[in-house]
Amino acid sequence: MTFNFINQKPSGYPLSIAPMMDLTDRHFRYFMRQITRHTLLYTEMITTAAIQYGDRSKLLDFSPEEKPLSLQLGGDSPQELAECTVIAEDLGYDEVNLNVGCPSNRVQSGNFGVCLMAQPGLVANCVEAMQKRVHIPVTVKHRIGIDECDRYEDLANFVRIVSETGCQRFIVHARKAWLRGLSPKENRTLPPLRYDDVYRLKKQFPQLSIEINGGIITLEKIKQHLRFVDGVMIGRAAYNNPYLFATVDRDIYGEIVTPLTRHEIIERMFPYIDYWSNNGLKLHSISRHLLAIFGGIPGTKAWKQYINENTHLPGADVKVIEKALTKIIRE
Repeated sequence: MTFNFINQKPSGYPLSIAPMMDLTDRHFRYFMRQITRHTLLYTEMITTAAIQYGDRSKLLDFSPEEKPLSLQLGGDSPQELAECTVIAEDLGYDEVNLNVGCPSNRVQSGNFGVCLMAQPGLVANCVEAMQKRVHIPVTVKHRIGIDECDRYEDLANFVRIVSETGCQRFIVHARKAWLRGLSPKENRTLPPLRYDDVYRLKKQFPQLSIEINGGIITLEKIKQHLRFVDGVMIGRAAYNNPYLFATVDRDIYGEIVTPLTRHEIIERMFPYIDYWSNNGLKLHSISRHLLAIFGGIPGTKAWKQYINENTHLPGADVKVIEKALTKIIRE
């Protein structure tokens, strides 16, 4: 039975995989696209300065198969963010997301990420400038609060101010962030989850698409949250258990499809791995994303061990993955 989503917007996505630094690169996204066709994928957070002055091709290129795809930007300059949003649209990204949730020291020193929650007017200016230049959606990912500014009223005020620009979609990590005293890793786990605040936000702003993020690791929990909000974003669970998404095209998006087995997913990666290996990419750049696919399956330890011991060797190519796959009993 197809799941019924609350007030689902035509331009929204009931399920997405969060932007994660050093994890959600193009190779991980291509891998996940073998598992789910419809889940919205994100790039890692990329700063406006990196796009303006760095290797734009390395940072922004993607395979068409990765779509639908959102570019997450980090920055606090309306003009620079607008310019990078235009670049994203020209390259074919489906939307651009503004990072107002990352608590790392590097992000804070640059005055962007979660510290921008203290400046809703600046965020609104950024979003307005971005929206004026493109036709693709501009969305905002943020926390429920920062430091002592963590009342529900503060969260609602932030969303109200930013939404007055016309922004329609807000992805809310249901934890506050401490700008001092906690590491980025601790900020992902220690502040308590407050899902009810996100549900309340949806009730107060029924015209907006509100998505929830934080601590969600099962399909059943995804479905439970979708009774109260428009979308669910999965973070580390997607990387640590990618096969969690094996049935979402059927169970969440209502597509009539038979989920692939884990073996079939890896086998579908062979041509991709072969292409990149023949073009000089080190096998580890792709294989590291595949390690967790057999979690809980007999042979997974041998699978990981063989890959880890052989992908760094000179000339390592798709044959390493083919051999590693023999360590797992076929489903």
